[in-house]
Amino acid sequence: MKELSKRTSVFTDSVIRRMTRISNEYNAVNLSQGYPDFEPPVEITNRLAQVAAEGPHQYATTWGAQNFREALARKQEHFSGMKVDPNKEIVVTCGSTEAMMAAMMAVTNPGDKVIIFSPFYENYGADTILSGAEPIYVPLNPPNFNFDADLLEEAFKQDAKALILCNPSNPCGKVFTKQELQVIADLAIKYDTYVIADEVYEHIIYAPHKHTYMASLPGMRERTISCSSLSKTYSITGWRLGYVIADERIIDRVKKVHDFLTVGAAAPLMEAAVVGLNFKDDYYLELQRHYTHMKNLFINGLNQIGLKYTEPQGAYYVLVDISEFHYNSDIEFCEWLAREVGVGAVPGSSFFQENVNQYIRFHYAKKDETLNMALEKLSHIYSKARVL
Repeated sequence: MKELSKRTSVFTDSVIRRMTRISNEYNAVNLSQGYPDFEPPVEITNRLAQVAAEGPHQYATTWGAQNFREALARKQEHFSGMKVDPNKEIVVTCGSTEAMMAAMMAVTNPGDKVIIFSPFYENYGADTILSGAEPIYVPLNPPNFNFDADLLEEAFKQDAKALILCNPSNPCGKVFTKQELQVIADLAIKYDTYVIADEVYEHIIYAPHKHTYMASLPGMRERTISCSSLSKTYSITGWRLGYVIADERIIDRVKKVHDFLTVGAAAPLMEAAVVGLNFKDDYYLELQRHYTHMKNLFINGLNQIGLKYTEPQGAYYVLVDISEFHYNSDIEFCEWLAREVGVGAVPGSSFFQENVNQYIRFHYAKKDETLNMALEKLSHIYSKARVL
């Protein structure tokens, strides 16, 4: 038979999802795949119960239900200060995964170059390959994950069509400062480059850090494609509701790509989620307090155990340094950790383009009892490692 697609021949399965399967196999506490084990806001789920009885149950407008887009535009203006036209500047997608893919396909041509900071969420490499583009990786340097502005400009000089920016960052939890974003913006304007901004963790920030929307910087509104979702903000990762916000010229193209990728997001879920988009500021302040509590609980536990880590500024992940265990493969270490210690993690090498093998990623969007169980198991890591 004829060979299959060359484009997809270099793919592996998702390492993150693989580690969930391994965690399940060994009945380990799953701190690998980033989803919470607590319930969404009851106001949203109560509305979903109503919608189940009364609808809608048929296709919504391809680029998103009208009331959903209007509520999203109000929320975005409230937090970013930018007025958004719900009819011309928003496309609702099946999760931020589709939002990123639609943005990439709308902007790039085969052979175009796309700048990606490393470490990076694993989908970005796949998005680039599926778009036929060529990635240019620019390192973020641990432990603070800062970038070299000169090295970044060298990447822009290679006629880069777009830059992918994850802020706050998965997997390292970096929150880019306004000054850092201004450096990126100045280069994007200078070299006429789009910025595809993955801002899915925009509301999960730890003081004193603050989130700045890339599109809000001078000259960036027309060249920024903002991608996000409701998954993390409202603890509804399974609902797969994402969106793209951009200038009308870009959105017109994203609409067409989205139409043929998925047709549209789920109508009943959009209807229920409007409740969340209309929440007042109190909800987001409580969200920040809740995640700050979970972060502190988990990293305080890591401190007591003696594990080294880089402290997150946003999102809900922490990179732990496993150099002291002298494993040649962080993948093998994570398999050992799930099997012998009973905790699931993601090998850091799946996020780095560089030859980095000393980090694993935990996520802590979990109930206190789940985190305490994981920490109790991790407290035996040194004694179990000595047996090897």
